[in-house]
Amino acid sequence: MARILAVDDEPNIVRLIQVNLERMGYTVETANNGVQALEKIRANRPDLVVSDVMMPEMDGFELLSSIRRDPALETLPVIMLTAKTQDKDVLSGYSRGADMYLTKPFNPMELISFVKRILQTSNESDGRYKI
Repeated sequence: MARILAVDDEPNIVRLIQVNLERMGYTVETANNGVQALEKIRANRPDLVVSDVMMPEMDGFELLSSIRRDPALETLPVIMLTAKTQDKDVLSGYSRGADMYLTKPFNPMELISFVKRILQTSNESDGRYKI
């Protein structure tokens, strides 16, 4: 089953993501900020990243930009999961290469649906989800 990295500085949100995805059979690793996430991604690349935007040290947009700049990681699917709901924030996420942008509060079943769709599509193509 696929490995997913959940990145959020809110322990309750990370736990909610982890519990729901593990219930669906996914292996979930967690990180508390973008710096920690990037270290974990480079050490053991997951199949998908679910990341908050507003975090200390390195925010989710910076993490996403770092992933897209790295030729070894550029095809890694990323779902942004954030309370930043303004159009400019959503557009910023997509312009930086987010595969999906889900706003908080979120429905765990919607997240699971996005995860399944992205992983299925990335397995069928070159690794990047196409909108």
